[in-house]
Amino acid sequence: MGHKDIKKYILHCSVFMMVCFLCLFGYIVYLQVIAAPSLAANPMNRRGNAALDITRGAILDINGRELAKSSQPGERSYPYGEIMAPVTGYLGEAIGSDGIESVAGNDLTGQSQQLQMLGPIGQAMQSAQGNNVKLTVDADIQQLAYEALGSHRGAVLVMNAETGAIIAMVSKPTVDPTDVESNWKSLTAREDSPLLNRATQGLYPPGSTIKVLIADAALDEKVTDLNEKFNCNGKLQIGNEYIGESHGAVHGNNLTLKDALTESCNVTFGTLAMRMHGKGLESAFDRFGFTTPINSEFNESKCHLPKFSSLGDGDTAQVGIGQGETLVTPLRMAMLASAYVNHGKIMVPYLVEEVISPVGLVIRKASPSKWMDVTSEKRANIIGGFMENVVTNGTGGAAAVSGVRVIGKTGTAENSQGADHGWFIGAAELPKGKIAFCIIVENSGGGGTVAAPIARQIITALKDR
Repeated sequence: MGHKDIKKYILHCSVFMMVCFLCLFGYIVYLQVIAAPSLAANPMNRRGNAALDITRGAILDINGRELAKSSQPGERSYPYGEIMAPVTGYLGEAIGSDGIESVAGNDLTGQSQQLQMLGPIGQAMQSAQGNNVKLTVDADIQQLAYEALGSHRGAVLVMNAETGAIIAMVSKPTVDPTDVESNWKSLTAREDSPLLNRATQGLYPPGSTIKVLIADAALDEKVTDLNEKFNCNGKLQIGNEYIGESHGAVHGNNLTLKDALTESCNVTFGTLAMRMHGKGLESAFDRFGFTTPINSEFNESKCHLPKFSSLGDGDTAQVGIGQGETLVTPLRMAMLASAYVNHGKIMVPYLVEEVISPVGLVIRKASPSKWMDVTSEKRANIIGGFMENVVTNGTGGAAAVSGVRVIGKTGTAENSQGADHGWFIGAAELPKGKIAFCIIVENSGGGGTVAAPIARQIITALKDR
């Protein structure tokens, strides 16, 4: 082999090693810069949680009561147990974390994202005590809502309509966070899904609660007005099929849009949906944010909407009464209700109020912000007035509280697996601010019977606070 051949092989080897080095360097940059945030936040990344030799900070409610605490590294207790489980989540060395334990994991361990990216160097700089995280949740209201739901499956979500702060977030069935890791196999095998946070991850047909959106959309699309009179003989014929009223009701002639919402008339809202066709309905759901993610504090299931452009008249009418392929979370329905007491805008929902250092300094404080303008103030007042009539003269009477303006809409969602689910969404104007809420009670029948009374208990409790 000649001298030139040796130089050629050396050059080839050098180029090959340089390419390998560049590939390795590029991958390291990818892990440290591009993928680092998602890897650090991954609930199965235990380096930032149980594996760190620190005392994890406490999770507090809005009044400073401990919802989760640690007295030493590797130890965690939950004073409110299963009542607060949908909020706090759980923490386990082998199963990772969920809820606030996951979302605020970096804060609770006192480790910033920048420190996590530094790996062993970051751990050397780690404090022995994590930060406390104060939430917007009120433990008293959480417990009241939990008890009001009783033995039913379902969810209750209460939020400040003017700020987006979550006041209560209940889901049943649930588990004691302390027992999750030791019972992981049996819990994940249960058919009733106790680890599912139904408030943010449960997907349900909205039933008649969606009619507030349909009424808004129909006015926006100008397919009706406040003076049109509808006739309801109990059935809406679509080809050879019919959409009927609940319990065979007949609402009669000369129904205005306000009357139709108060009586929850399927004939009227199926008709309005068909007038708007797929394009109008799709625009309305987009306008109200059902296709837009919220923020990282909620591990929310994505709402399922039909492919509107391909719907026939029958399926389009089903959208108008909250049946068919439409599936939504209780969180989204509480947000929808909030628009009608908040001048047509929805605030960004949030759970973390403050992050507090071990010496008591507020490191970070929440700043409420607008999420979307979903309807005009004028139309919000109109639909809000309709919803008030639902409570004062319609199916939502069980939510009425003396001296408080309460607006709402009941709903009954058909369930192929058993009895219908009962919904109640709405809002209340209290002396210290406006709240919005959503209650769903699985397999309970009509929402006015079981769900609306839960709203009344919550409003009554918050009235004088």
